[in-house]
This record gives sequence, C-alpha cells and structure tokens, in this order.
Amino acid sequence: MIGEKNGPPLRCEEIKMSAKKKAIWNIKATRRAVEENAAAREIAGKLGLCLPTAQLLINRGCKDADDAANFLENKTDRLYDPFLMKDMRTAAQQILRAAEEGKKIVIYGDYDVDGVTSVSVLYMYLSEMGADVDYYIPSRFREGYGMSEASLRQLQENGCDLIITVDTGITAVDEAEVIQNLGMELIVTDHHECHSTVPAALAVVNPRQPDCPYPFKELAGVGVVFKLLCAMEILRYPDRTVLENVRCVCDKYMDLVAVGTVADVMPLQDENRLIVSRGLHMMENSPRVSVAALLDAVSPDAGPCQKRKITSGFIGYTLAPRLNAAGRIRSASIAVELLLSKEPSRAQALAEELCRINQERQLEENKITEEAFARIEEDADYAFEPVIVLADERWNHGIIGIVASRIAEKYGKPCILISFDHGETEGGEIGKGSGRSIKGMNLVDALAHCADLLIKYGGHELAAGLTIQREMLPLFRRRINDYARGCFAERELVQVLEAECELIPSDVHMTQAAELYRLEPFGVSNPVPLFVMQSVRLAALSGVGGGKHVKMTLSKDALVITAMFFRRTPEELDLYEGDCVDVLFQLNINEYQNVKSLQLIVKDIRLCDESAQVYEKECTLYRAIRDGAPGLRLSPEEAASIVPSREDFGVLYQLIRRELRMGQDTFSVRALCNLLHSGGRTMRYVKVKYILRVFQELNILGVEKIEKARDIYRFRYIYVKTKADLNKSSVLKKLRAVCTAEKA
Repeated sequence: MIGEKNGPPLRCEEIKMSAKKKAIWNIKATRRAVEENAAAREIAGKLGLCLPTAQLLINRGCKDADDAANFLENKTDRLYDPFLMKDMRTAAQQILRAAEEGKKIVIYGDYDVDGVTSVSVLYMYLSEMGADVDYYIPSRFREGYGMSEASLRQLQENGCDLIITVDTGITAVDEAEVIQNLGMELIVTDHHECHSTVPAALAVVNPRQPDCPYPFKELAGVGVVFKLLCAMEILRYPDRTVLENVRCVCDKYMDLVAVGTVADVMPLQDENRLIVSRGLHMMENSPRVSVAALLDAVSPDAGPCQKRKITSGFIGYTLAPRLNAAGRIRSASIAVELLLSKEPSRAQALAEELCRINQERQLEENKITEEAFARIEEDADYAFEPVIVLADERWNHGIIGIVASRIAEKYGKPCILISFDHGETEGGEIGKGSGRSIKGMNLVDALAHCADLLIKYGGHELAAGLTIQREMLPLFRRRINDYARGCFAERELVQVLEAECELIPSDVHMTQAAELYRLEPFGVSNPVPLFVMQSVRLAALSGVGGGKHVKMTLSKDALVITAMFFRRTPEELDLYEGDCVDVLFQLNINEYQNVKSLQLIVKDIRLCDESAQVYEKECTLYRAIRDGAPGLRLSPEEAASIVPSREDFGVLYQLIRRELRMGQDTFSVRALCNLLHSGGRTMRYVKVKYILRVFQELNILGVEKIEKARDIYRFRYIYVKTKADLNKSSVLKKLRAVCTAEKA
C-alpha cells in the first residue's frame, strides 16, 4: 500500500489506480452474449429483425417471438374496464345527472401539460353533450398549485354547482370542506400520491388509493379523465358494446391523452403504452386543428403535405415545453384555448404565441441554470450532501422545476429548488419549491418525512412540489439530507446509466436505427435504447451552439460517424483528438432538408480502459512522489522522463503565455499535455504537474487550481524582470532527490 512504512518496495507499474467518481454503466448484454442468445436469434429470425433489436425486446421481458410480436402491436381492446376504478361509476353517474339537470359544472385543473390536456378533453366531451360547463386553472404565480378558498368562493359567486378536479385535488381535504359549506358539490379525479385522508366528495377517482382495485396505477391525470370519459360513454350508450364505446372515445381524444401522459413522464407500459401509441398515430395521420397548428409553428419549414414522424420524444422535448410554457410564464388558459380551437387562423395565432412564450422561458431557464450550477460548484458542501437544496428570491418558480431536473441529471442527485418571491408575500417569507429525484428515493415519501416543516406538498415518486416558510429552510435541508442518507446507505450516490447492449461497427446502420422506432413509444419503463461501443477513436471534436454542445467524429474499423453530446462543453469532457474512448449513446436518424443521415446522440463518454489506466497510473505516481511514499522505486529511464529540464519549463511557459494572449486562461493538465503534443512536444502528466508547482512556487506565472477532481487550473501572466533561478525551487529539489536517490 502506498505510504505503508513496513511494506515491500513498490515499482511504478505496481502502484494501484485511484478511483474517480463517475457514472456507472450497467451494460445488460455484451455483443458476444447477444450473439450466443438463442432467444434473440429466434426473435430476429422469425420477425426479420436485427439482432440488437431482438435483444432489446428480451430486455423488455419478451421470452419468444410471440411475446415480441405482441409487444410491437398495440390494440385498444386490451384496455381495462373503467369501472374497476374505485368510485368511477358514481363519478360518471353524478356528472351525467348534473349535465342533464342543467347544473353549472366547473372543471378545476392544474397548469402543467397533464392538467391542460385533462381540462381540454373533459371540457370538449361535456360541451359536445350540451352540458353547462366552464373551466378554471389557478395562476401559478398568484395562487399556486391546487385549490384555494378564494378561488372556490369566486366560483360559487359565479353560480357553480359542481366542481370536477382533474390532475389535482387528492390532498384538498380542507378545500373540500369549504366547497361543502358553500353549497357546491365536488368530484375529485387525480393520479398523485394519496395522503392518509382523502377529501370528502361525491366521488374520489384515483387509482393510487390504497383500496382501489384498478390493476394499473400509473395513469396520468389525463389518463384518469380518459377512463372517466369511457365510463360516461358506456353509461350513455348501453346499446353499443363496451369496445365500441371505448373506441369512440379513443378516436376523439387519444391524441391529447397521449400528450399529457408523455409530458407527465408516466411509465410507458401497460395501458399507457397503448394510449400513447394510438395517440401518436392520430397526431401523425389526422391531427386535430390545434395540434396541426402547433406542429406548423414548431416546424415552419415543413411543407403542408409533408408527413411528420411524431414520437414520444418529439412530444416531450418539442410540443410539451410549449404547452407548459404558458403556465410557467403567463397563463395556462392560453394552452387550453389552443387545444379547444377549431378555427385554423385562431389556432395558428395561439400556437405562435406559445412558441414566443417558450423562447422567453428558455432564456429564463438558462439564466437560472447557470446561476444554480455556479453555486453548486463554488460550495464544497454540496459534494457531501445527497440532496441538493437551493433557494433564491429572484428565481421564477414556474421555471425551477425544469432546472431541478437538469441539476439532478448532471449531478446524479435529488434536487429541490425554492423560490422566495417578495412580490407575492410580505418580505418573501413563503417559498414555493419544485423537486426532482433519482431512482432510490421517493420524493413524496421524503417530503412526508419533513411534513411538519412544510405548509403543503404533493406529487410523484420522482417529481414533487412544496411550500415552505423561510425560517424552516435550514432545518428542512438538514432533515431531507438525513432521510436521503438512509435511502442511499446501501450504495454510493453515483448516477447509473443503463445500456441495452454493446454494439460493434457493423451494427451501426440505417436499418438498425429505423427498427428502433418500432419499439415506440419510449419513456419511463420503456426508455430510448442506450448502447455502448468500446475502444473508439475520437477523430475530431469541436464546440457548437456557442460552445454549449460538442460535435464529434468517431471512427472504428470501417465506421466513421458523427456524434453529438448536448449540454456539454469540450472543456467539460477533457477529451482530445486521437483519444481512445468508450461511448454510451442513442442511435439516431437525423433528417435535415429532406436528407436522412445516421448519427449518435452521446449520453456519456470516457477514456477506454487502457487509456484510463495509463492516466490513473500517472495521477497515482504523482501523488506517491509528492507524498514521499517509502519504497517507491523508479527506473533511471522513468526518472529521466519525470524531472523537467530548463527547456521543458520554457516550452510550457511559452505555450501558456501564447494561450493567455489569445484569451484562454483555464486548462486541465490533460489539456496542456494535448496542446504540447499538438505542437510536437510530448510531456507526461507528472512532469507537467511539477512544472506548474514550480511556476506557482517561484511566482513565474499566476497558477490557481480551480477544480481538484479534474486537475483544472487558471493562469495569469506575471511580469518578471529577470530570468527565474529554478535551482531555488524546493519543489524541484525534492523531485530530483526522490528520482535520483538510490533505493534499497
């Protein structure tokens, strides 16, 4: 062991590698394992699929070709009976009765996409049957999530008789009592986690209720509304078969049900997979006026006759953010008005407005993200806390949920952001928070553990919201981190990336990429497939999009392919042309100006094992020399390659001076080694590290270490009248002594 006084002498090649904290890649099947898998070969042969596609189907639970064929097909007659859901019959009967009696019905929804689509489909259904119906979505900024007494009194004054909640209401116990006292009736439809007490209402429809026998618990809020519509249709038309009634509802509303399901990041399995698959087909082949307008607004260059390929990813990353932006920046009613529009010109105007609002949202999101990242990097305490909790008075609380998601993705930790807004409460003493978690910690359970510190909370396992008083924030931060330490006690808090299988260059072709779309819709529980390719040469690398993204050319054997790594900079990767790397990626077909090309979407990249071992060996050797490890034995050749000459000092000094003149002042040690190599001079890591230490000791250059984990330094020029006397460096003297001393 390095530094062990009584241990045997160590040679450089025997020094153990140090482990750096990085994402774990869980590769489900090597390429050899795929080739030897009889079930994969059978599925590929019988269904005419590429071998990796067959492995994907096996990874998703398919045991043979019949299972695989069933997975690839989706049929509406496999949906469950809506009346299996607790209180569903009562809810459907009461709503139909209220509509027949001409009572004023108000749909009370949430301001996210799930809430907006829930409001829209229920409003359309009740309007078409002639009901007196209106909707109400609270302001995220003035009222916050859920029902408030002020809004309920306003609805009562406007003549409301029956309130139907959609995508909200399951925790509104106090508000239900207010509704009753005001002489109105309440029906709750929701899908969020239930507390111990549910609201007093005519009916509470939520598959997550502990005593609800419905077999699938993962419906979105709009999915629960969809089941409600099916139930009402069955009751209204008893002469038709159940399947005919369900298909009728599907044909009218499944596109919006799919949008809300994908946007709310629900598991795309069981009923959700059927819902989204049918909805995507509708949007592709016969989009309603509002959806067509939104598609035109986000893809203005597409011709009117050009058929669009609509995927769950397109909904999640393109359509949903625009619908969400209304509630985050302005009013969610803009999104509802669009979805209800039947006039193309009006729909077009609203769709374009949503796109403008989304651009405003993106600017604000990027600003908050940069501030949050900077604070995390500057405060070392966050490295030791399993949950990142940040608060600020300037952050728009309509945006912080997206930023929390980006932080959780980058750092592999649960994250909660809280906004204290002076404009809403006196002194900004009440904060509204939004959190995102990772696998291993149920965020609602974590918030329940802190319930006495919160004004209110609610949400899902991986996403939740909260309201908190400022004075409770320090205690909340400590308690939720204590809770998280218990959740993650059995494993290190490191991001785990699941790769389906290993690919070889001959697997990477258009046919394979096209087959992946047959596994759509992708989402939670049916993720976009990730693959791994090992020992790939990094042929070219550059920053694009203002340096915020990385474009690469990768090569191996006969394969040369473009790869994109979004939301990473070249500096963050600390990789260089010529490096041998392992890549974890999505296989993607990029279409630009009607030309299709194959590309990789990189999710993680690292030095291949051999290169990583060389680098780690250098790092460990440097530490051993620096710490004077007893028993360290270097060969004369290795010692000579470590001790820098005066010429070495001059070469590195001139290189850094040149970069400073060009405006570049921050480099990792690997970056400096790469720049030296590009200039025709090779220096090993240990030598460069010692030269930098001497520069700092003798004040030859300003040298500041700004990130320990990746050995990143910031430099500044120092004017020196005379040449530095390197022999005065105690660092250099010690290095020479260690490297030239005779070892027993």
